[in-house]
Amino acid sequence: HVQLVESGGGSVEAGGSLRLSCVAPEYSFSSKCAGWFRQVPGKEREGIAAICTGVGITYYDDSVKDRFTIQDNPEHAVDLQMNSLKLEDTAMYYCAVYPRGLEIRTVVARRVGCWGQGTQVTVS
Repeated sequence: HVQLVESGGGSVEAGGSLRLSCVAPEYSFSSKCAGWFRQVPGKEREGIAAICTGVGITYYDDSVKDRFTIQDNPEHAVDLQMNSLKLEDTAMYYCAVYPRGLEIRTVVARRVGCWGQGTQVTVS
């Protein structure tokens, strides 16, 4: 598996913004889907946003809709712009790249595709 590298996490006050980046310098995201997932201790990892490159398909969980924006820019990176952060957004955030045609719940349940090591986001 290709190693994905997340960055951009940190500590922020409620209402603030962060931008996460997921990069695989020698790997193309073309014709694949990329997603952002998060997990807090003691809870299951959940998919919160996904984009399928080149076809304009995006997905957002209700908990982040209208606050987070996922962007594939450039071809080997995917970013997550997080605005109006809430306390409940505190989590470890992971990115993954996986084949098209899969539901995000399947991707996270079976850990399909390539995953990064995660970046911590803390909202206080």
